[in-house]
Amino acid sequence: MSEHNEQDTLLEFPCDFAIKAMGETCDELDAVVVEIVRRHVDDIAEGAVSSRQSSGGKFTSVTVTIRATSKPQLDAIYQDLSSHDLIKYVL
Repeated sequence: MSEHNEQDTLLEFPCDFAIKAMGETCDELDAVVVEIVRRHVDDIAEGAVSSRQSSGGKFTSVTVTIRATSKPQLDAIYQDLSSHDLIKYVL
């Protein structure tokens, strides 16, 4: 069944994939996003994490570029990020 799931995506694994999580600006948002992604990824390369505040400064987006190995891996990351209270949106 996992072969069928792999065909449900246009991505070819492994591949570099950018995950963006957004939430209200706070000191721990970057660390929370990275900690959640690390649960599912063996290594996050140096320079793979960036963050940017909205023009008004109320919101921050954190982007983590990973080497994705499967669609189930990405689904699990998105699920964990989406369920955290500090994170409002995940792209």
